[in-house]
Amino acid sequence: MATADITLRPKKSTFTELVRAIKTNPPAMFSLFIVFLYVFVGLFGSMIAPFEFDEMGAGIPLQKPNWDYLFGTDEFGRDVYSRVLAGGKISLRIGILVVGIAGTIGSLIGMFSGYVGGWIDEAVMRVTDVFLSVPDLVMALVIATSLGAGIDAAIIGITMVRWTGYARLIRSGVIAEKGKDYVTASRALGLHPNRIIFKHVLPNSYTATLVQATFDFGLAILFASGLSFVGAGAQPPVPEWGALVAAGRQYVQAAWWIPIFPGFAIFGAVLAFNILGDTLRDFLDPKLRHSMDQKH
Repeated sequence: MATADITLRPKKSTFTELVRAIKTNPPAMFSLFIVFLYVFVGLFGSMIAPFEFDEMGAGIPLQKPNWDYLFGTDEFGRDVYSRVLAGGKISLRIGILVVGIAGTIGSLIGMFSGYVGGWIDEAVMRVTDVFLSVPDLVMALVIATSLGAGIDAAIIGITMVRWTGYARLIRSGVIAEKGKDYVTASRALGLHPNRIIFKHVLPNSYTATLVQATFDFGLAILFASGLSFVGAGAQPPVPEWGALVAAGRQYVQAAWWIPIFPGFAIFGAVLAFNILGDTLRDFLDPKLRHSMDQKH
């Protein structure tokens, strides 16, 4: 009886396949480069800035962009380039805190609600419906204003309106997983509910939240900029990007560079995180991932 030679290929790790998917997607590669650049600016921007962000008289007021002042100067002679770099650190902090806090709170609530079920699940979902019935930016504006404005108030306001998405995503995943055989077997073995949730159910339910977190990072920057623009977020002289755009709007014709460059920073960061989120969503979705594999 003839035996066929079978060559077993080592299975590629998920991370390796994700890297390959990004490499074969030029927009994703570009967005990843922008994200890395954004993180670098957030971490080391103050070290590479030629001036202090609040240094008045660093140059002639309202000086056009040139080799000495790459983004020009504002009405006080402050270097706009240095202020945009300083704003990157603030935006990075906002994104990390909003995604970290909202993701943690929403995930814990969603896990508990989905696993317990019953009237508790129903009550939690009605609470999320209340939050979702009001536009996110409007509710964030109300919360931030009631807390006295400022960056911390903006972070709290944005976090309060973004936790609901994580709660619903995790709840859906937990409900889908808790009826499966491995969860039933774990219960039959007498495992503690916390062990079942965190060791078995959660690892199989978190993929959608990764995509949500990527989108929310850019959204947090956009929301914070919007709140600062209307005066409910960062206050002068804090160089948050939205506050820089707001401060320069009166010079949009005479000194266009003051609002334009921080506006481009907002646009670039939000676009990069959205494209990266799209790539991650396509990769984690089995159907879309299969179509990607067929293309490449």
